[in-house]
Amino acid sequence: MAVYTHLGAEVLAALVAEYDVGELTSVKGIAEGISNSNWLVETTGADGSGARFILTMYEYRIELEDLPFFLALLDHLADKGCPVPRTIHDRAGQRFRLLDGKAIALIEFLPGVSVSAPTPGQAEAVGRALAQLHLAAADFPATRANGMGPAEWQRLADALGPSGLAAIDQGFAAQVARELPAVVAAWPADLPSGTIHADLFPDNVLMLGNRVAGLIDFYFACTDLLAYDLAVTHAAWCFSNDGKQFDPALSAALLAGYEAVRPLEPAERAALPLLAQGASLRFAMTRAWDWVNTPADALVTRKDPLAYARRLAFYGDPANAGLFAAP
Repeated sequence: MAVYTHLGAEVLAALVAEYDVGELTSVKGIAEGISNSNWLVETTGADGSGARFILTMYEYRIELEDLPFFLALLDHLADKGCPVPRTIHDRAGQRFRLLDGKAIALIEFLPGVSVSAPTPGQAEAVGRALAQLHLAAADFPATRANGMGPAEWQRLADALGPSGLAAIDQGFAAQVARELPAVVAAWPADLPSGTIHADLFPDNVLMLGNRVAGLIDFYFACTDLLAYDLAVTHAAWCFSNDGKQFDPALSAALLAGYEAVRPLEPAERAALPLLAQGASLRFAMTRAWDWVNTPADALVTRKDPLAYARRLAFYGDPANAGLFAAP
């Protein structure tokens, strides 16, 4: 989440008036994240008791034709009992609207906080919630290719070039040149697949104690390997933010929580070290691109690509080969 486009109070009030949610009373830009502009919106509520929503303007890395997939998925998962925010349909029944050529959607606000120092109990709950999501989405009829898959990692590396990567860190450039081709060449294609979140970082999970109150920000959701989604989540939850410290207790809890709901197949477990390297490359490369290309005046915090370069090194270290072995 972020704010790239600045909208005046009059424009925001007119937008909110297109929904049966009462009158706008407050709006605040949200600075976290890197792909969309977001606002926390408060209204009088349809019944006058007050209500909160998230208003999102889709800026980049999101194609207009993908929005029906993302937004329908939210409603599908919410209907299946997953802790996912529903979309708010406008007075014409649409899930999104256009403003100056950009799509805008109003999403249900869910309570809870994103944790910065997760506990094993919270990690276990997140593992369970991820597995629940995978099972609930099994009959979701729409599909979407992963636009952030291995081909995109390679494209970003090529676009940045050795000099662009070296400008971030010389060792990072050498690591990408060495590891990216090997991971892409070995990438599996025959594991169980389905609809995945693909971006389940702690700031995309709302917790109330040890309970997952909300899974949010589905705008990288796609059809891909289920175990890859687990690898993405593992890399996001089981390390310090800078990637320098791995927490085995969080790892064990996350994996146990997932398998309590959806046990891994032997082939999935065997592939997890490679999938985790791929997850590390995915975020190292997109962070590297954003590091170089984020506008100077954007209300957004750039994220260090080296934090995921360190994860990549950890997952590729033979000393950690048994990390995902069956308990």
